[in-house]
Amino acid sequence: MAEEFFDIYDEQLNPLGTASRSETHAHGYWHRSFHCWLTHREGDRRIVRFQLRQAGKDTYPGCYDITAAGHLTAGETVRDAVREIEEELGVVARFEDLIPLGETRKEMVGEAKGVPFIDREVSDVFALVCSVPLDALKLQAEEVAAVYEADVEQMIALFEGEVQELVCEGVELTADGVRPKGTRAVRAAEFVPREPSYYASIMRALRDCT
Repeated sequence: MAEEFFDIYDEQLNPLGTASRSETHAHGYWHRSFHCWLTHREGDRRIVRFQLRQAGKDTYPGCYDITAAGHLTAGETVRDAVREIEEELGVVARFEDLIPLGETRKEMVGEAKGVPFIDREVSDVFALVCSVPLDALKLQAEEVAAVYEADVEQMIALFEGEVQELVCEGVELTADGVRPKGTRAVRAAEFVPREPSYYASIMRALRDCT
């Protein structure tokens, strides 16, 4: 499969041109990505969904993560990136349906399949109010191993250390494609490593979505 190319930037987000995915992560170039958290209400409760990354992912395999996310490839705008929601979850959405939650930056250093990487991303963060049932989601097998959901108040407590784990309901892909509903104990340390304050602040923002 052909390698992706990204628009790359300096620290002040001045354009530097384009680079391949591997070059971008080898040299630590700033690049842009898209985050979207799916949420809905159940009575008085605000629910958030999050994905479990596939074990074959090159970075953070088997970690919990944003419901749908992805890099902007060269020439794309954030409006184009709404495609990630349909690709990863089978949910069709328009950019106009998204609720902006702001912008975040992250810098991560790690190793992917024995190769060191420096990941510097500027991410536009959104929410999507979506009542599609869990078992109606169409998970992208290459990217998403499962999707779980939890009450945002409980998620805030999890990321602020008030509880050690949550038992969350979700759907998982199996080798034969079956997605039985099940539960799983989820811990904050099992999410893609970001500042706990990032996750807690997102949950608070989701709490206020209409």
